[in-house]
Amino acid sequence: MKRIVLVLGDQLTPTLSSLRAADRARDVVLMAEVMGEATYVRHHKKKIALVLAAMRHFVAELRADGWHVDYITLDDPANTGSLRGEVMRACARHAIGHVIVTEPGEWRLMQDMEQWPATTLLPDERFLADRHGFAEWAQGRLRPGGGGRMEHFYRLMRRKTGLLMEGDAPAGGQWNFDADNRAPPPGALGLPQPMQFAPDATTGEVLDMVQRRFPDHFGDISPFWFATDRAQAEAAFAHFLRHGLRDFGRYQDAMLIDHRFLCHSVVSAYLNLGLLDPLAMCQAAEAEWRAGRVPLNSAEGFIRQIIGWREFVRGIYWWRGPDYARSNALDAHRPLPGFYWSADTPMACLRACVTQTREEAYAHHIQRLMITGNFALLAGIDPHELHEWYLAVYADAFEWVELPNTIGMSQFADGGLLASKPYAASGAYIGRMSDYCGACTYDVKAKEGAKACPFNLLYWHFIARHAERLRRNPRMAQMVRTWEKFAPEKQEQLKQDAEAFLARLA
Repeated sequence: MKRIVLVLGDQLTPTLSSLRAADRARDVVLMAEVMGEATYVRHHKKKIALVLAAMRHFVAELRADGWHVDYITLDDPANTGSLRGEVMRACARHAIGHVIVTEPGEWRLMQDMEQWPATTLLPDERFLADRHGFAEWAQGRLRPGGGGRMEHFYRLMRRKTGLLMEGDAPAGGQWNFDADNRAPPPGALGLPQPMQFAPDATTGEVLDMVQRRFPDHFGDISPFWFATDRAQAEAAFAHFLRHGLRDFGRYQDAMLIDHRFLCHSVVSAYLNLGLLDPLAMCQAAEAEWRAGRVPLNSAEGFIRQIIGWREFVRGIYWWRGPDYARSNALDAHRPLPGFYWSADTPMACLRACVTQTREEAYAHHIQRLMITGNFALLAGIDPHELHEWYLAVYADAFEWVELPNTIGMSQFADGGLLASKPYAASGAYIGRMSDYCGACTYDVKAKEGAKACPFNLLYWHFIARHAERLRRNPRMAQMVRTWEKFAPEKQEQLKQDAEAFLARLA
């Protein structure tokens, strides 16, 4: 029986389960650019362009490999604007009644596809942990208030893959070298840059179309330098292995105004689109360590982000279900401030991170967690609004990976299911790990008054308003005790200063 093989925009992998189950000589591969996927949140222009350009290059790869591909562009006058509509049109066009598709990465699509007639969903086997197996492992181990034990899961994944193992023991005698990966920022001189690519004719057509069709979406469309095919993505990763991995671990938490990438790989978007293989990436990083070209803390830190954290948050996403997006354990309801879009704020750290996000569709994990995320946590921003912002503005943001990182890790909105503590920090952390504070209107060392760093004011306001919850958290109880030792006059002044700032924020 002839079938439609639907391939989604983040499934750009020739070994995809649906393609392996299909017959080149008989089946028709369908790929479609649809307005619904570009606008369910107002995605960054660069993100839309990257996905569509990568899709068009993947079509060429499939056709060269002998597949019959039916490709629908966004400008097709008959485009229905939805995946379901394009599947139905394709079935009628080719007189085909059955569809196969690899499971999508988001609940909204999964729930829709489960209602489609004559459609077979196949598991996405590009991940190292089966999502159903993760749910069985998590049940009874992870609970709100107990904190997600990613470290335990990570050790299972190390044993499963054999990565950085010496028999049954971890290489170097310990599982985690994170304590070695917290150096403050170095000078920018000599730091590597990610590999950049000039747009070819295919990508150029996409850029023109995105600028024409999405003029009011957030973000700059140019300069555009992302990899848009498999060969470029692999070259970009090889460049990171040669030039960035050595110091990646040491400086992975650092932030610099004038060097946006430091030693980060900047390949997460390619990985999440399916242009890179996660296990192969980890094996390549391990090989660099075994060859003596990079230190163990860098190789381990990189591998942990992929087989530990990336796989863990995907497991959480599918285990907790679609209602996870509405979690709000800290009862935070303040609207997202406009400067998350405009960068119009005197806070230098937030201005730098939002400006970078607008221009690059990229910020590394500490900029997301400890600047934009930390501010939202301290200020009591609605976590669902923040989730939709992250999903919209970053090129690598797909809901299965972005949502748990925002709801669980960044905002503690799941009550401690994923993270063992709220990632709340005062301005001292930002001052130590970045060079942002030197260019700021506020004084990072000031704890009170009009010139005080807002992170300092909001930190104690956060501790005070959540004291009953936090005193039960072993990693936060000391800060509650410190707050309670402050004189009543100091407590009142800190509260007043913070509330005055929050009133101006509104």
